Amino acid sequence: MLKRLFTSNTRIKLLTLFLLKPDEEFFIRELTRKLSEQINSIRRELDNLKKMGFLRAKMKNSKKYYCVNHNFIFLEELKSIIVKALSSNDNIAEEVKKMGEVKLLVLSGLFVEQPTKTVDMLIVGQMDKTRLTQYLNNEIKTSRPVKFAIMTEEDYKYRLGCNDKFISEIISDPTNQVAVKLI
Repeated sequence: MLKRLFTSNTRIKLLTLFLLKPDEEFFIRELTRKLSEQINSIRRELDNLKKMGFLRAKMKNSKKYYCVNHNFIFLEELKSIIVKALSSNDNIAEEVKKMGEVKLLVLSGLFVEQPTKTVDMLIVGQMDKTRLTQYLNNEIKTSRPVKFAIMTEEDYKYRLGCNDKFISEIISDPTNQVAVKLI
């Protein structure tokens, strides 16, 4: 079954959508728009996922709708895999880099599964704080809200030169992950 589950990008997109929205129903044309995929590949992968027992289909208003089969034996495990893959530190770093000019990104606390007294994310550079907050609140699945700090490159260098305790602790902690370093 595992060989059949992860064989195409279209199937991965479908699995991700259905697992993140397990109580919603979708019809084929809606899926082609949402996933930016060809209708034939969507139709083929929906059929494959239905044969495996992951999806159910039903007719409503002369349209065929697909939804998650909540009795699928590996449902929770698959959901866990998808959530972990989407919440991987590499994916997070890539998304954060798209939101501004990031010179340094350090992931700590929640992202490295360690307790933290300060922040879970340190960003040095220019950043759209509102967009970052929305991303962290809506896209990242964590046990608590993500604490972050954003500072300019000049402020970071000044604080580094003064041996600022906050900066020193984050930079020197070997468990923290430096995801972007351009300074």
